[in-house]
Amino acid sequence: MNKFFLACIFLCFCFPTIAQEINPLIVKKDFQNQKKWVDSIYDNMSLEEKIGQLFMADIFSSDPKSKTDKIKNLITEYHLGGVIFSKGGPMRQAKLNNEFQALAKVPLMIGMDAEWGLSMRLDSTYAFPWNMTLGAITNNKIVEKVGKRIGEHSKRLGVHINFAPVVDINTNPENPIIGNRSFGEDRDNVTEKALAFMKGMQSAGVMGSAKHFPGHGDTDMDSHKTLPTIDFSRERLDTLELYPYRKLINEGLNSVMIAHLNVPSLEPQMNYPSSLSTKVVTDLLKHEMGFNGLIFTDALNMKGASNFKKPGEIELAAFLAGNDILLISEDIPKAVRFLINSYNDETITEKRLAYSVKKILYAKYKVGLNNYKPVKTAYLLEDLNSINDDVLYEEAMSNALTVIKNDRAILPIKDLQKKKIAYVNFGDDSGEDFLNELKKYGNVHWVKANSLDDYIQKLKEYNYVIIGFHKSNENPWKSYKFTQKELVWMYEIARTNTVILDVFARPYAMLDVKTSANFEGVIMSYQNSKISQQLSAQLIFGAIDGKGKLPVSLGEDFPLNTFMQTKSLRRLQYGTPESVGVNSYKLKKIDSLANVGLEQGMYPGAQILVARKGKVIYQKSFGYHDYDKKNEVKNTDIYDLASLTKILATLPIVMELVDSKELTLNTKLSEMLPEYKQTNKSNVSLKQMLSHYARLKPWIPFYRNTLNDEKTGVSSKYYASSPDKDYNVEVAENLYLRRDYIDTIYKTIRESDLNSSKSYKYSDLPYYILKEYLERKYNKPLENIVQENLYESLGANYTLFQPLKKFSKNEIPPTEQDNIFRKQKVQGYVHDQGAAMLGGVGGHAGLFSNSNDVAKIMQMFLWKGFYGGTRFFNPDVLDKFNTCYYCEDNVRRGVGFDKPQLGTVGPTCGCVSMTSFGHSGFTGTFAWADPEQEIVYVFLSNRTFPDSENRKLIRSDLRSLIQEAIYDAIDY
Repeated sequence: MNKFFLACIFLCFCFPTIAQEINPLIVKKDFQNQKKWVDSIYDNMSLEEKIGQLFMADIFSSDPKSKTDKIKNLITEYHLGGVIFSKGGPMRQAKLNNEFQALAKVPLMIGMDAEWGLSMRLDSTYAFPWNMTLGAITNNKIVEKVGKRIGEHSKRLGVHINFAPVVDINTNPENPIIGNRSFGEDRDNVTEKALAFMKGMQSAGVMGSAKHFPGHGDTDMDSHKTLPTIDFSRERLDTLELYPYRKLINEGLNSVMIAHLNVPSLEPQMNYPSSLSTKVVTDLLKHEMGFNGLIFTDALNMKGASNFKKPGEIELAAFLAGNDILLISEDIPKAVRFLINSYNDETITEKRLAYSVKKILYAKYKVGLNNYKPVKTAYLLEDLNSINDDVLYEEAMSNALTVIKNDRAILPIKDLQKKKIAYVNFGDDSGEDFLNELKKYGNVHWVKANSLDDYIQKLKEYNYVIIGFHKSNENPWKSYKFTQKELVWMYEIARTNTVILDVFARPYAMLDVKTSANFEGVIMSYQNSKISQQLSAQLIFGAIDGKGKLPVSLGEDFPLNTFMQTKSLRRLQYGTPESVGVNSYKLKKIDSLANVGLEQGMYPGAQILVARKGKVIYQKSFGYHDYDKKNEVKNTDIYDLASLTKILATLPIVMELVDSKELTLNTKLSEMLPEYKQTNKSNVSLKQMLSHYARLKPWIPFYRNTLNDEKTGVSSKYYASSPDKDYNVEVAENLYLRRDYIDTIYKTIRESDLNSSKSYKYSDLPYYILKEYLERKYNKPLENIVQENLYESLGANYTLFQPLKKFSKNEIPPTEQDNIFRKQKVQGYVHDQGAAMLGGVGGHAGLFSNSNDVAKIMQMFLWKGFYGGTRFFNPDVLDKFNTCYYCEDNVRRGVGFDKPQLGTVGPTCGCVSMTSFGHSGFTGTFAWADPEQEIVYVFLSNRTFPDSENRKLIRSDLRSLIQEAIYDAIDY
């Protein structure tokens, strides 16, 4: 208590002109040591050294040696107090920082403009969302986290003061210099966001600086080029422009930057810059508003100030006005001499000089310069570009995206089975990330045209059109407007189509859209960053909510705070591992393991996907389609899933029938198919056969009976090289089976013997039987049943039987060089011989897909029958099928699903929960879901190419090792 009382007495003595309630430069818990350090430094300073503390010079770390040497000279000869770094790179800046600090008798205060992160000035650093984007977020804690992270980056690079936040209220859309740098046009929202940002940044040990006082938001001129006029009444300034400063000052704002503005209601002298005005700096900011922190001029080389007085004169005027630090003087040596002369002729008093210099020293102590340490360059780039930055950017952007129009609830897009969607790209920047993300969800095509008529004609094929307006994300000042041609074309496209407009640019772009009447949906995505594009696509398809509010007004149609909240339909999201409690560094072990598989010849290529809590956090492709290494595997390529077909095609349809009470787990084969009544399988139940506990044969090699006598190829009795009315079952390229042979297959199954003892025996036969049953019940082929009942609604557009009807061979890795049966490279045709003899469509095999689509189906299982706004079956149905009914008999299987091993050997790593489920496939595929950890893991490969006898993948247990790596990477 006594120490704090002494502190107050000292402050009143040291800063007698200010009402002392809050002094943001004091370190309360260490005040005595702080005061002692300040006094000892000040008392041992020469006049020249004191004057030098008032100056902060600018330098680009990209500047040549001749310029950096000038800074070194200013430090040694003119006792420079600080340096503001501008453009360059972090490594160069760190090295220069250390060189400069080594020359300084009193450590330098290092400043930067890092409003949205160090990337505002530096390459190879992280760019966080612009203030206008943050202004759309309703949760201010997120803005505080952004401020803190920017502070942490600044501190890591040796920066002590970040000239942020911008608290200008951008009420003028034509403002050429603020715009996206503002949190918006609403006074309260700007204040809340600026306060959150400031608290976050200052909590990281970096000083904040509110700018541009008294307010640069309502001007159409740039003070870098001229002196803008803010011609408003004092009442207006008090209620609007000055409001954020009062709030921030009361919460401990460290510093304020004074703008170069002509404000007649504050400074009656005509065209007198606010930065040089005693009435603005001292009377208003310090006395009336009670600000005790550091006061910086804006750059004194800006035309708004430098046109007014000569070097030396302008610095004196700024200092006498009440500024503490003179930023970027045009001629520091001349200005220093001028101020020394002014001290000697008593224009500057010792009291006035001590007042500012001690404030500067207090600030230096506060940021740790009493114990200065050089910037460490080891791992600097890694520290300034971490996965945690992506996590935060993702969180901020997902909360900022704003739906401002949603006629007939067009957003999020529902009923994908009815939608054919076109994407049209306007603007001058790339929308590739947006398009690729859209394609993960639905049947989306990029439509290009050179004329409006061409567009209108091509778009007739589609029932939805998504227009992406993409403008440069390089910086907030880049052009953001529609061209006149784009506006005309957009109006006409909207007149003749159902349109969703997505604006990846400054919101003010919409001011040129004279009518939005024909746009069913409008989304403000604010920036054209990769993450913004990806998240906006996720919003469109209902993977994430639409939460943001418009931070500015955009005409009558879209007033301030416009928002149409949209709710998630529960589709897969895509994002960072850390956002769902997984360590991305540990997850990289998957890469190493996958590459081991390539190196050891386990497979020529693979796709691996991991999702947690409904979000895909890892999706990569490895290797090539084959060992010729000409065609790299892509995420969109489709693999032969082999036995994954059982749980991804046949089983969900059976589950739907159980849900509708048309089947039960106890339904017998004789009830499903009458021809089984007189067979040895009559009383086999659905539960028994899908648990592989029905004494059925593991498999029947149907193809062997169709080989020629020499067993060197197929018999002409059963096959033809071209199709006709009798030979029309396509088995492979130029190979057609007699159509009546399918009846033979089903007859062979019915008449097959049962195993002598009842024990667990994995069998394909139940799925042959179910295919026959389902096709008879629905009166349509299985490939149509699953498309109509499942895949189209899921948006599983890469999942299908008979893939060559839609995809080229270049998109389908081969599965085997078959030298016995088909005598060809099997590519685009099912590998399984039995499924091939059914025309490529088996209940047990024949499905092709990629990891992303497989994950959708597995996620639907995890969500117990719900996905994308559609309920496929009720939750209790999943529970019925995901139950091990015969565990006591050493049968680990659920009904259709494989389950974790009961002992030490089995399909998983042994680290999964017992409620988990999945399946594997002969071609080298695997899909597994764990309800307790909310994990989906998909592994697809063509390990059977060129030879299905290649069992290296199986012997290595690589798929389980990858699964183990996933679980090891879970942090919480």
